[in-house]
Amino acid sequence: MSEMAEAIRALIAEKGYTEESVKQTIENALKSAYKRTYGTSDNAIVKFAEDMSDVAIYSRKTVVDGVYDPVTEIEIEEAQKLSDDVELGDEIDILEDPKSFDRSAVSTGKQTAHQGLNETIKDSLYNQYKDKVGEMINGYFQRERNGNIFVDLGNAGKLEGYLPVKFQSPRETYEQGDRIKAIIVDLKKTTSGLQIVLSRSDPRLVQIVMELEIPEIADGTVKIEKCVREAGYRTKMAVSTVREEIDPVGACVGTKGVRIQNVIRELLGEKIDVLRYDADPAVFIQNALSPAQVNRVVILDAEKKQALAIVDDSQFSLAIGKQGQNVRLANRLCDWNIDVKTEEQCAGMDFSDKATTLAARNLFKDEPAEADEEITTVAELPGVSETSAKILKANGIEDIVKFIEAYDNKSVEQIEGLSKEEIESIYALIKENVEFVEEQEDAAGSEEHNEEPQEEEKYYCPECGAEITLDMTLCPKCGVEFEFTEDEE
Repeated sequence: MSEMAEAIRALIAEKGYTEESVKQTIENALKSAYKRTYGTSDNAIVKFAEDMSDVAIYSRKTVVDGVYDPVTEIEIEEAQKLSDDVELGDEIDILEDPKSFDRSAVSTGKQTAHQGLNETIKDSLYNQYKDKVGEMINGYFQRERNGNIFVDLGNAGKLEGYLPVKFQSPRETYEQGDRIKAIIVDLKKTTSGLQIVLSRSDPRLVQIVMELEIPEIADGTVKIEKCVREAGYRTKMAVSTVREEIDPVGACVGTKGVRIQNVIRELLGEKIDVLRYDADPAVFIQNALSPAQVNRVVILDAEKKQALAIVDDSQFSLAIGKQGQNVRLANRLCDWNIDVKTEEQCAGMDFSDKATTLAARNLFKDEPAEADEEITTVAELPGVSETSAKILKANGIEDIVKFIEAYDNKSVEQIEGLSKEEIESIYALIKENVEFVEEQEDAAGSEEHNEEPQEEEKYYCPECGAEITLDMTLCPKCGVEFEFTEDEE
């Protein structure tokens, strides 16, 4: 095997070049030197031996009778000395000796080869890493310049990591040789090689570390719905699960917080709030403001995604967080504009005409109720819980009128399986979606029949004596059931 073949195989084995890229680089270098010598490379032909043991460059010339351009033409007499059966108009390849090229041409060829190999390795590395954007990579602190950190990622110096100031965690510092885990966010080709732009502030870094530490996230049992972060200070992460028997938050935190502490150590002490995701925006907002305890959430404008979280005075500072950090992260996590107020600040405010907590669920229904459609049962209310409607029906309260009666006499509060919040939510939905019209006596009809208006007959509960009406089936005061029947004469 020749020295050339050994050199080519060394480039392939040690530098990671492909055989085709090495051949292309050598060919370009020879053609560059040829062009430097003869002014053109259009007729230059490079040929390799099958075993890559040799390479040669030829001038392809046309056989003519009377040479006008000696670079591209050859006299027929000269051509016949090389081949007996050559004729006018034929093309013949003449072997060139690279040693006869100008010294400057040889230098140009070497430079072209060097640049070609560099471009080849950059293209190879780019193709290798272009699909890894968003993934985590390990490297070692190499140097720092103007606050920007350069990371050694291996590959004989051809691959360099670049961690700019804007993508660094402000509380982290590094020394020579320190290991750095970061997310790949971009790729750049430089004169020295491929530069990989890294980030330590990207929320995906927290997600990947969580996947490595928590098997339930890795196997898909627990899903990270969304993660927001102020790097170095606090992360909020919403999680859910496909299995009801598993607590997604408990799985992430681990026994005595062991799992989450491993993640916190990797992030050098950054606080992490793991909370349960909920499709109901009011519940999700309440969870997102943890560790503060929220009394209730009022949806002010569902379309504009504006909500009010009401807390006790003792929880106000915790809900806002230091320099507004907690509520700011909650806004980003829920994608809602959340205003936090205390009970005292909300005293006297009337939310009766606002969409309450449960009403926001209308945003998540596929087909909202038609405006002209009459709603008569609890189950038809837009946004009502199917479970709540079934519980009410099982207890004889299916119609909206019966619910209002039971609400007024507080008997609905005795039904097992319904919380006070759910009862209030259903009542608010009725007020929002159902219009009650009182039937009045037809005055025109009275005049037509010349009848004097009669005083309406009053009825009273046989048990407690409270005034009742003919459309009632329960006493609003004592709750006794009764039925009106018409006497036959």
